[in-house]
Amino acid sequence: MKEKVVLAYSGGLDTSVIVPWLKENYEDVEVIAVSVDVGQKDNFEEVEKRALAIGASKFYVVDKKDELVNDFIFPMLKSGAKYENEYLLGTSIARPVIAKALVEIAQKEGANYIAHGATGKGNDQVRFELGVKALAPNMKIIAPWRIWDIKSRKQEIEYLKAHNINLPFKEGVTYSRDENLFHISHEGQELESPSNAPKYEDVLQWVLPLEKASETPEYISIEFEKGVPTKLNGEKLDGVTLINKLNEIGAKHGIGIIDLVENRLVGMKSRGVYETPGGTILYFAHEELERLCLDRDTLQAKMKLSHDMAKLIYNGQWFTKYRKSLSAFVEETQEYITGTVNLKLYKGNIILNGMDSEYSLYSQDFSTFDEDSVYNQKDAEGFINLFGLPIKIESLLRK
Repeated sequence: MKEKVVLAYSGGLDTSVIVPWLKENYEDVEVIAVSVDVGQKDNFEEVEKRALAIGASKFYVVDKKDELVNDFIFPMLKSGAKYENEYLLGTSIARPVIAKALVEIAQKEGANYIAHGATGKGNDQVRFELGVKALAPNMKIIAPWRIWDIKSRKQEIEYLKAHNINLPFKEGVTYSRDENLFHISHEGQELESPSNAPKYEDVLQWVLPLEKASETPEYISIEFEKGVPTKLNGEKLDGVTLINKLNEIGAKHGIGIIDLVENRLVGMKSRGVYETPGGTILYFAHEELERLCLDRDTLQAKMKLSHDMAKLIYNGQWFTKYRKSLSAFVEETQEYITGTVNLKLYKGNIILNGMDSEYSLYSQDFSTFDEDSVYNQKDAEGFINLFGLPIKIESLLRK
């Protein structure tokens, strides 16, 4: 009886080479190709034809868009996680849901192995494999890039030709891209040197560069319920639709481009350009609503823990007790994050244009610069004396 390998299959060159390579290097195996739909703009019918043409015995496309948004992206948004204060984790957050889909198909098929096309230099190998270890700890993993002799795109194409597989792949090097409904990333080419400016006319796929962005400002409103965005301009939308609409709006105004040098988990620095138009708008609006509705200590504690959340998402540790514990804290903080945030979008800028919440902790009676009857300014003197007492004592004794 043949052993079964479930392969994370994109339809690209790397994973297309893996199919015949697996059949050649693992005795009597059946390769089951799985594409996980996380909102990338792929023609899955064509991907299926390609998978079966190169020797896969079966093909699955697993729709995980709703799950990605509701069970992964929105919890991440509520946490405020940004890796190294900038990266909105678009690639990172999709990896655990892809790993989950691979495990589901592997268990359904009674597969012995899960294989992926991530390289031995990147973060994705860790994210995929930690997901598999958490959900199917006895599953065996095959990572061809860590063990085969193929070193380049040219060698991959030669390998396919040697196995009588003719696919329309070009030898020329292109950007390495990852796309889902939340973002698209770009690496390689001129981006490999931080001294080079990105060739945005070649790089960008979604967002208009500022020179071509709309000359007319756009005003939008986003409504949140317990930290989850539910309405755009007063219209109730499901999460996938809301993000897609915000992507279109943000892209038109040049919003959501990040050129970033980041620290990879495997130890080296890498440079990439990320487009996250809708996500950038959502993060901005959510953070502003939290400033209005959270008390000082909770807000500041949450800001500290958001760095831990970002790090574990980046490192592929979604299915851990620590992440679940952080998420439990985050959920408690979101109890009163309900309200409407109004924004002005213009030439790459997101400008707060007023917000409102029935759970606002802002009190005009206390904050006003006009005359009030609730705050005794003389109370501040005693507070300052006590708050500053350690400073005064240290100064007196150590001079």
